[in-house]
Amino acid sequence: MLLEARLHAASEPAHNAALSRRILDALKHHGVDSVGFYWPLTGEFDARAAIAIWLAARAQREASLPIVKDRGVPLEFHAWTPDTAMKIGHHKIAEPTSGRVVIPELLFVPCVGFDTDGYRLGYGGGYYDRTLAAWPGEKKPITVGIAYEACRTEALQREAHDIPLDLIVTEAGLYPQPAQ
Repeated sequence: MLLEARLHAASEPAHNAALSRRILDALKHHGVDSVGFYWPLTGEFDARAAIAIWLAARAQREASLPIVKDRGVPLEFHAWTPDTAMKIGHHKIAEPTSGRVVIPELLFVPCVGFDTDGYRLGYGGGYYDRTLAAWPGEKKPITVGIAYEACRTEALQREAHDIPLDLIVTEAGLYPQPAQ
């Protein structure tokens, strides 16, 4: 049901335009120079145009996409620009061929569903939870889920390994709601 709701929401140009603006606003608000995001699957918001705009605004910025090295291991993020050559990787998802590892300061995470406490539902592989739990260095990235409002649920069932995101952006709002 959430996948269907997301697919329907993704077909609305106004929703996608609003999500692009919110992504750029989040990047401006957090003032980072390094971002990780995801290659869009069917129904997922395609952040590439927004990331390209962000990259073009300042030379020292860098973006990266996840590489699945193997099942059950954390993701690795490799440098990406709109001109980067891509190859098909695990799960038939495009991956950059740059080979240059990047440790993002902010990480955009796709959401099949989400709740207002910042928990997300993905595809069940645990890649992002595993990656965040094993993040290199002392400073974890700012985590921002990207979702459509139609995929918001009251409360997701949580497991011990689930890690809430710092923020979830939709075309209609931010979750958890910022303090007034």
